Amino acid sequence: MRRTALTTLLLVVLPLLAAAQSPTVERIDPPFWWVGMEHATLQLMVYGENVADTRVQLADYPGVTLERVTEVENPNYAFVRLRVANAADPGTLTLRFRHDDGTITRDFDLRARRNSGTYAQGFSSEDVIYLLMPDRFANGNPENDSIPGFLEGVDRSDPNARHGGDFAGIREHLGYIDDLGMTAIWMTPIFENNMPPSYGAYHGYAATDMYQVDPRFGSNAEFRTLVSATHDRGMKVIMDMIHNHVGRQHWWMDDPPTSDWFHDQDKYGQTNYRGSAAMDPYASQHDRDKLVNGWFVPSMPDLNQDNDLLATYLIQNTLWWIEYSGIDGIRMDTYLYADQDYMARWTTRVLEEYPDFNIVGESWVHKVPHEAYWQDNFQGHPNEYDSNLPSVTDFPLTFALRDAFNQDFGWTSGLRRLYYTLAQDHIYPEPNKLVTFLDNHDLDRFYSAVGEDPAEFKLGYTFLMTTRGIPQVYYATELMQPMLDVEGDGAKRPDMPGGWPDDERSVFTEEGRTARENEAHDFVTNLTTWREEADVVHHGQLTHYIPADNTYVYFRHDADDTVMVVLNDAEEARALDLRRFEERIRGYTQGRDVISNQTVALGDTLTVPAKTPMVLELAR
Repeated sequence: MRRTALTTLLLVVLPLLAAAQSPTVERIDPPFWWVGMEHATLQLMVYGENVADTRVQLADYPGVTLERVTEVENPNYAFVRLRVANAADPGTLTLRFRHDDGTITRDFDLRARRNSGTYAQGFSSEDVIYLLMPDRFANGNPENDSIPGFLEGVDRSDPNARHGGDFAGIREHLGYIDDLGMTAIWMTPIFENNMPPSYGAYHGYAATDMYQVDPRFGSNAEFRTLVSATHDRGMKVIMDMIHNHVGRQHWWMDDPPTSDWFHDQDKYGQTNYRGSAAMDPYASQHDRDKLVNGWFVPSMPDLNQDNDLLATYLIQNTLWWIEYSGIDGIRMDTYLYADQDYMARWTTRVLEEYPDFNIVGESWVHKVPHEAYWQDNFQGHPNEYDSNLPSVTDFPLTFALRDAFNQDFGWTSGLRRLYYTLAQDHIYPEPNKLVTFLDNHDLDRFYSAVGEDPAEFKLGYTFLMTTRGIPQVYYATELMQPMLDVEGDGAKRPDMPGGWPDDERSVFTEEGRTARENEAHDFVTNLTTWREEADVVHHGQLTHYIPADNTYVYFRHDADDTVMVVLNDAEEARALDLRRFEERIRGYTQGRDVISNQTVALGDTLTVPAKTPMVLELAR
């Protein structure tokens, strides 16, 4: 195509005009930092018009030195590397950006680290995690429902739109969560998601700013207050993070630092969602690249963690949130879709800084070996790769759970699905560190998955509370919440009635719940609060017996205590011959059923009613 004279003129003049513009400094990430961190180096991403045309200087500050300034192809970025010695004192250092027209001065705070032990505590099999979506749990501050300049307001009539839940609503109902017996709260992502309404970004997985919470949830300070209030109740907070992608409206998208900051959508398209390609010994490079470099969805640009400046940015962002807010753990979204070497580097760095911290990676795969691949110290890695990841999401057990209480009992079906899945635990380095669950925000509600049968629900919940691992409970599971009769993900994500000021009833009170909801609430509360003090379930060994006659019997036991769990999924009562379990019940004469609070004798047989779970604390 021929150029016109005007086009040629613009190509010459516009760059000159741009170059003539005085530099600016619009943003520095992170916004502040701390003295006394494990690693002394700190990378500042400085953004502003032609900021690369400045000469960066650091005013004298004892213990802090300017190591280097890295320029990239976009002149609107400069990456400033500082060294902050352990001997440096908290205070405010001054950065100067000198250019031909003058000097831009910016202050940067160095703060003292937290001195309280009640943060970065981690989570373990001693915990029960309550997963909630801030937008759908409770609206404590309707004034933040719509924010000027943000692309989406509240529309509760649309199940797939933003509904207005926030930090204030969660704080109001911390007592409700605590009373259920939950010991940790995991919230779906809280980062700013300033996306158009059609994207349904209320879920939080399309970040547009990784250093700001979404103002429709509250402020950064309000999140920190929520974490502190949760700690005051003896509960923990797990933060949901995403390093695989951001939202299309992220401020980087209009002006990315480098051409390789994101994976090329034209080249890689959309991911193949085949997590098996990451560990498949026969996988083609094409399939591996498609998994990791393809975009998760078109509205979420895929980050390239091979770019070291980006990788450092993401790692520092994580450390910043831990130190700033005081969270205790992280659930990393789409763990297997990011570069696995980067994820190992990230995990290692976080745990170096916070040794008691815990991280669970979302690895949505169907087979046990594919899940085990991602846990720290897995022995089947090629080339001595190690993820350093303590915990993974136990999707294979979740799928087995759903089959167990839906399928007819058979050689490999029904309850035997649980048996065969757990029988593969030898593949996991530490199966008791896996996060187990009936459902979550991406899966159909468990109550609906088992045909809205309260008996099957109770059997499944009993298994979750008594098997190995770290149980996670999705909000409203305690109400036997069914799927809503609507299209889209909103069907899995209802509002909690009573969480909004104009709701007609409140499930947060006994009188506001239906008979079904109270039945479930009482069952869940009884079993979960019992589990809080049941150390034998937290750390004890698991011995199970091959399911027979549609019953599954297993024991949790240690040197001091033994708990016998019986799941009878049959349509009729079963009389169990206790001689089969002699190795585990020898010396015990009775057991108190945690669920019914009845004491039963351990004679020759034990009769278990139809469709009934029993959790027996054995006594001599």
